[in-house]
Amino acid sequence: MNPIQVPWLSAIIFLPLVAALAIPLIPDKDGKTVRWYGLGVAFADLALMIYAIWQGYDFQNSALQMRESYAWIPQIGLNWDLAIDGLSMPLVLLTGFINTLAIFAAWKVTNKPRLFYGLMLVMYSAQLGVFLAQDLLLFFLMWEIELVPVYLLISIWGGKNRRYAATKFILYTAAASIFILLGGLTMAFYGDNLTFNMTELGVKEYPKLLELALYTGFLIAYGVKLPIFPFHTWLPDAHGEASAPGSMILAGVLLKMGGYALIRFNMEMLGDAHAVFAPVLAILGVVNIVYGACCAFAQTNLKRRLAYSSIAHMGFVLIGLASYTEIGISGAMLQMVSHGLIAASLFFLSGVTYERTHTLIMNQMGGIAKLMPRAFALFTAGAMASLALPGMSGFVGELMVFLGIGTSDVYSSSFKVVVIFLSAVGVILTPIYLLSMLRQVFYGKQSENLQLDAVVADVNPRELFITACLLLPIIGIGFYPKLVTEAYDVKTVDVAVHARQVLPVVARQKSTSLYSQILSAPVLASAE
Repeated sequence: MNPIQVPWLSAIIFLPLVAALAIPLIPDKDGKTVRWYGLGVAFADLALMIYAIWQGYDFQNSALQMRESYAWIPQIGLNWDLAIDGLSMPLVLLTGFINTLAIFAAWKVTNKPRLFYGLMLVMYSAQLGVFLAQDLLLFFLMWEIELVPVYLLISIWGGKNRRYAATKFILYTAAASIFILLGGLTMAFYGDNLTFNMTELGVKEYPKLLELALYTGFLIAYGVKLPIFPFHTWLPDAHGEASAPGSMILAGVLLKMGGYALIRFNMEMLGDAHAVFAPVLAILGVVNIVYGACCAFAQTNLKRRLAYSSIAHMGFVLIGLASYTEIGISGAMLQMVSHGLIAASLFFLSGVTYERTHTLIMNQMGGIAKLMPRAFALFTAGAMASLALPGMSGFVGELMVFLGIGTSDVYSSSFKVVVIFLSAVGVILTPIYLLSMLRQVFYGKQSENLQLDAVVADVNPRELFITACLLLPIIGIGFYPKLVTEAYDVKTVDVAVHARQVLPVVARQKSTSLYSQILSAPVLASAE
């Protein structure tokens, strides 16, 4: 008899969801029991996913692994279809890690603690479902479920303008989801076989115009989540009003859902259209970098400055995906993981600072380094990682993206020079606005408008532990990037090879459309 296969991936998704549903049954008056319960469940799920991947994942195999497929609602073709590969595995671990630390960061939540921790666990489960789903309807379902907890976490536990920020978030993301549903249904119903299996959808052959239309729809949908200019405006408002744990998850996990979906859908399933849109991604990446950096410099609100910094950093993901090189795509993946850790640490520390100063307006702070030396040191370390200081993960990810686009033989030399030069301008602006942030918050004379607590406490052991858990892998990856890249190297090589197999055919095609002429002549290098 064959041994019974343990449904590890289903267990990873269901554990936080079932635990969230059980929260109303827990006897608890002041929220302390529910707090420990939520943290214990999150940690147990993280430990479970580490054990499952250690036992069942082959790092030298680029194919989907640990597959689980069950008929769920066969009347509509919905299957509970899960699998993991080099693209999803690092992001699954990142999701478990960030969510566990975010729940620990929410230790002082006293307003509706049952609802808060229940929403955190439901969101945790849905995020894992997005990265593990291999059925398009299941993917869409998980994508939508994740929106509701985020909306409630912002609208109930956010700042003064929390309702505006939460409404803007749900309007943007819900409207974008329409493109996922319409594009997915079109792909499923096209051809002779009706299927929602993402692998089978990827091998279908679509007419060129239809594929370009599908790519455009998915780019808009996932561009809102990444976010890509001009679909980014919800992010600074959401970050500015969300609590520190909410911002940690927004920056650490939610943005990566957009990058992951771009690779999974746009690159893997719509390779012909990607060959046409790749220069557009590179241009949008440059716009994100420069625009995000300039807007960040103009912000006086601490969390809004960090939010625009996230927009700039996600531009490198777009350039890496457009490079058509293994090192560029690998750099995009590393940038997502690296930024998840860095942004989570900075947003957590901004929350720590806010608890002591009761303001996020930087010109109302000043001189608090003397009062909070440990917070100053940790914030400085996070800022150094964000500005891509050598020896930290941010430097490695951005360097790989630059090498990827610079060594690509897909584009003309002039196009590569412009992309690299403008991206470098954004890189130069990054230390300017980050160091300016440190100066305004921690250096100089203390502002007269600053209303400090009677006894200003520095970072406590719990806060120090959370920040250390984020900074240690940032430094570890900076010195030894293979800690992360080894998890997906085989897969990114496979994605790059598959993408380049399509490219020469598309580059040689003659088209009378003005759009194709613009893309093929000055940007794409000759395929001959």
